[in-house]
Amino acid sequence: MPPIVIYILVGVAALVVGFFAGVMYRKKVAEAEINSAEEQARKILEDGIKSADTKKKEALLEAKEEILQTKNEFEQELKERRSELTRQERRVQTKEETLDRKTEAVEKKDESLTKKLKEITEQREAIEKIKDEQYETLQKIAGMTAEEATAKLIARLETELRHEQAQKIIELEAEFKDEADEKAREIIALAIQRCAADHVSEITVSAVPLPSEEMKGRIIGREGRNIRTIETLTGVDLIIDDTPEAITVSCFDPVRREIARLALEKLVSDGRIHPTRIEETVEKARKEVELAIKQAGERATFDTGIHGINPELVKLLGRLKYRTSYGQNVLGHSVEVSLLSGIIADELGVDSMLAKRAGLLHDIGKALTQEVEGSHVQLGVEVAKKYRESKEVIHAIEAHHGDVEAQTITALIVQAADAISAARPGARRENLENYIKRLTKLEEIANEFDGVEKSYAIQAGREIRIMVKPDMVNDDQMTLIAREIVKKIENELEYPGQIKVHMIRESRAIDYAK
Repeated sequence: MPPIVIYILVGVAALVVGFFAGVMYRKKVAEAEINSAEEQARKILEDGIKSADTKKKEALLEAKEEILQTKNEFEQELKERRSELTRQERRVQTKEETLDRKTEAVEKKDESLTKKLKEITEQREAIEKIKDEQYETLQKIAGMTAEEATAKLIARLETELRHEQAQKIIELEAEFKDEADEKAREIIALAIQRCAADHVSEITVSAVPLPSEEMKGRIIGREGRNIRTIETLTGVDLIIDDTPEAITVSCFDPVRREIARLALEKLVSDGRIHPTRIEETVEKARKEVELAIKQAGERATFDTGIHGINPELVKLLGRLKYRTSYGQNVLGHSVEVSLLSGIIADELGVDSMLAKRAGLLHDIGKALTQEVEGSHVQLGVEVAKKYRESKEVIHAIEAHHGDVEAQTITALIVQAADAISAARPGARRENLENYIKRLTKLEEIANEFDGVEKSYAIQAGREIRIMVKPDMVNDDQMTLIAREIVKKIENELEYPGQIKVHMIRESRAIDYAK
């Protein structure tokens, strides 16, 4: 065998032996590491078991200590509760003993009271017996029963008292009547002297001054279109005659007359007089009159010293400035009645502010009589209730014309003050009032028909100008409506001469260039 082969075989055998030797060595090393790991794990487990035992013992000790402490606390609390129960038992026992003593005392007192009650009952029975015996004796002596004697005595006393009462009442009535008549004359005379108001009868025309005669032609306008526009918008009658530099405005309604007068003055001052300008000026004048109405109401409350009146009532008061009653201005009359009522109330020693308030508002219903049906007394009561006036004021308004019986001194004072104001010389004129009522009725008749927009009585009631709604009434219907109005006027009104019914229908188309 060649030496090279031998070397190769020896080398291979060495490699095999070395491999197995290495495997065995690594096996021993691995076993040694496994044994070491098992030993370490066993130690860790033993240490854990020892530590767990130690903690368990500590936990048991702590639990035992806590249980012991809780037991001690419970025993201490139980001991305290037992002591408290012992004290409560002692207190209850003490109270029971006290209650027993009181019960014994009450029982003794009850026995004593029962004994006394029995004695009193016996005494009362004895007294009743003696009383009955005395009644029997008196009945035998008088010959009548006790009831009969009592009734006879009472009847005799009643007769005597009624007679004396009647005599005293007659004497007092006569005395009071003499004194009251004298005192009333003194108070009324004093009130009249202290409140001497001026009276100017209302008129139905107003004059508007002009700067020149040439202005009359401008007011009339081409073919009379300006004057017709003014009369149509305001419902007045413009009288242009030979009176130098003046135009007369005629109308029974003072509000319309005032609006027309203001509008004319503005137009004359401005100089531009044409239908469009007239419409604008009339509207401005109407707003000024509304403002004047409000200021007149405020002035009336200031003059009378009355505060706290509802603003709507103040406006209604201002409207009375343009109302008349038999020619007497109603606002001036109301202010005068308020002042007179205050004076009379002061003299009688009653609430003068309440009397003045009732006097100022007593004719407030006249501000609505042209708009709402009903008497001014009824309307005044409704308005006063609406604006929460006091019951005394409402009653004074209701009773100032005797529609209901006066129940308060304030109502009687307002009645007297109203009569004084109306009875002053020159305060009222019957003819003017009837004239105004006739013109108002004339307008009411026209306004009742469908399609009528506005109506104005002019020319002292000799003409009524009626404006109809163009979208409701055509030209043919105008003639029929005019005829029906004429018939109704003839049937319901009495008037001198004849009345001209003037129907007006105007259609307008308005557009704007943009």
